[in-house]
Amino acid sequence: MGGQILAFLLQTAFGLLVYLALMRFYMQVFRAPFRNPIGQFVMALTDWAVVPLRKLLPSVRGYDIASLALAWLAQLVLLVLLYTLVHGVGAGSLPGMVLLQSVIELVRASLQLLVFVVIIQVVLSWVSPRHPLMGVFDALSRPFCNLFRRFVPPIGNVVLSPLLVVIVVQVLLIVLDNLPRALLLGGG
Repeated sequence: MGGQILAFLLQTAFGLLVYLALMRFYMQVFRAPFRNPIGQFVMALTDWAVVPLRKLLPSVRGYDIASLALAWLAQLVLLVLLYTLVHGVGAGSLPGMVLLQSVIELVRASLQLLVFVVIIQVVLSWVSPRHPLMGVFDALSRPFCNLFRRFVPPIGNVVLSPLLVVIVVQVLLIVLDNLPRALLLGGG
């Protein structure tokens, strides 16, 4: 029971850091406004780690590598701590598998963040299209929804592109869930 509680607390703390760092990275990539409560919250909770990391990892072509590195490092530390908690210290295949799994988990977290953003954007567009946070969610979801808007026009004034984004992301999450098993079995 104590191990489960510790694992839950580690997943909560490190998971929050992973999602915040990813949010910061994607807000900069998609040029979402930071002058709002969400942007200020993300900056306040990640500046302590991103600012020092920027001295080691400066931006490349406008991409905030330090924020992405923070997300990956937090995911990596979480996996190492969880693995150590469950299996103890000293496994031979730990480094390679944990590095691979941390990348897979980072992609999974990015996809889950996209689903969350799309759902919030849709709900806000229905109930409060002029909400101050609409700009953030619209900037983060628009590039993905626009991929489908080109091919699927609105039907009866209902835009289906957010639903299609969520469906495609769910399929990708299923593929990701089976990826480690396929890699371990040599593609089988």
